[in-house]
Amino acid sequence: MDVSAVLLLLAAGLAAGMVNAAAGGGSLITFPALLAAGLPPVPANVSNSVAVAPGYLASVAGSWRDLPPRRTVVALVPTAALGTVGGTLLLLNTPARAFELVVPFLVLGATAVLAFQGPLRRLVGHPRDVGLRRRVVTLQAMVLVGSVYGGYFGAALGVMLVAGLALVRDDPLVRVTALKNLLSAVVGVTTLVVFAVFGPVDWVAVAVVAPATLVGGYAGARLVRRLPAVALRTLIVVFGTVIGGYLLYRALR
Repeated sequence: MDVSAVLLLLAAGLAAGMVNAAAGGGSLITFPALLAAGLPPVPANVSNSVAVAPGYLASVAGSWRDLPPRRTVVALVPTAALGTVGGTLLLLNTPARAFELVVPFLVLGATAVLAFQGPLRRLVGHPRDVGLRRRVVTLQAMVLVGSVYGGYFGAALGVMLVAGLALVRDDPLVRVTALKNLLSAVVGVTTLVVFAVFGPVDWVAVAVVAPATLVGGYAGARLVRRLPAVALRTLIVVFGTVIGGYLLYRALR
């Protein structure tokens, strides 16, 4: 790997870590960078999942004080890990083309849920007005589906998690973002373990990108805590729309 490729991957890792902490979707920065550095698509996808995992951990460190009560975290972590294992096995054992066509609509749908959260809450009921059992089941199902997606592809995972969590939980957006960071870290660590054992990982590329995502992830999480809720929501909606449009373009071209 030449110097220009190393510099490209360092810049991409730093930017991806910050974006993942704020809105999710940083993989759409690092994945094309890995392709530009010369990796084939499947090794690039697998290596990307491994490389961005440390950035998720840094995001958790930066937003730890904003996490919801421990019982919520403890209940969701096993679900996220289980769903991620399912997603990684799906990636390693099935063709990617069909899912590539579905992914843009999943991302755009998740972004729309966040953008129109108010009307949707009036339609399905505010979290305070919904029974505890229904809230728990809905939250677990949403995290399971999101983590399966994260294990398979992962780009815009943060957008999808924020959209679902904000709809189900009656929390400030900064707390929702902190929980998103933690669940993304669970997904990232699980994919790292599975792909390290079974996937075609390019460890040289990972060694370049991963430290940069650590720095970017921590800085991005600290920045999020200083943003007003409206600004953070707007950022996530805009970024999710851009990501969905880009994925749709790639899938249909």
